[in-house]
Amino acid sequence: MVLSSVVASQAAIHARYGGVVPEVAARHHLEAILPVVDTALREAATGWNDLHLVAVTRGPGLPAALLVGLAGAKVIAFARGLPLVGVNHLMGHIYAAVLSDREPDRGIGWPAADELPRPSVALVVSGSHTDLCLLPDEGGVQVLGTTLDDAAGEAFDKVARLLHLGYPGGPELDRMAQRGNPLAVPFPRTTRSLPGPRGERGVGLVAGEFAFSFSGLKTSVAVYLEQHHQADTADVAASFQQVVVDTLVTRTLAAAERSGVRHVIVTGGVSANSSLRSAMDRACREQGYCLHVPPLRYCTDNAAMIAAAGWAHYQRSGADGWDLDVAPGLTLEMDG
Repeated sequence: MVLSSVVASQAAIHARYGGVVPEVAARHHLEAILPVVDTALREAATGWNDLHLVAVTRGPGLPAALLVGLAGAKVIAFARGLPLVGVNHLMGHIYAAVLSDREPDRGIGWPAADELPRPSVALVVSGSHTDLCLLPDEGGVQVLGTTLDDAAGEAFDKVARLLHLGYPGGPELDRMAQRGNPLAVPFPRTTRSLPGPRGERGVGLVAGEFAFSFSGLKTSVAVYLEQHHQADTADVAASFQQVVVDTLVTRTLAAAERSGVRHVIVTGGVSANSSLRSAMDRACREQGYCLHVPPLRYCTDNAAMIAAAGWAHYQRSGADGWDLDVAPGLTLEMDG
């Protein structure tokens, strides 16, 4: 159960640049970290003496911003004599699927409030990542597929920019798409297996039927807009979004069927997309899967999901040492 969740959004700051500027992000992290912690403790009606653990994101992400968080976490943990745990940001997104502001109704087939459903297939879909993985019953993570170029959220932001919808582009495109016809523009769909780059470890897993590619779709939108200057923005947005959603749903449920699981997790910033949530819910109901999606407020980056993943990590493996360092290129497979 989440006692408090405080988010210091930088969306307005980065909007003027049309995207995240690493140095600006790190500076505002530094300015916000202590006020956010103080506010979170106050809203939770708790104090420093009530804390049992400090969890912090170690990667993936922007190195400078990660270092600000890690330095702050180490100071707090050392000063209060608390154990310190470094968390994979992507695992944090997966744990967001079990977060709640109240004690949940634990119906048949649902796990305890602080447990991930295993075995399950998880889709982590955000601005930087589109990863499809298996969470085996015995623990760990097995990556089944990832994006070979643009992540889904990145494609949303780039197409939103083409449509002059502002920043952050994903939510704006979602709102615009609700006014359009998703069948108006026949953008191409990738239905075949995707070849993986040669010589990389795990090519047999990340390539093929569970891999993703959205760069070509983004280019198709750009070409269409060049050729149709009077195109209806809402129709283009809806048609683009429909292709992305269909791809995500189809490949996720194909992975679930192949893996023989009954639980499906969809998380990350793009899991807030209204079309994806409704389409995945409908498909899971029709095919008999139990869907786990975070409440809207926990889809985007937040500290509550890091706390949940950190507590699970601590129970499984104990605390990390003071030599804990950031890992900007951390992947889900590394966490497994």
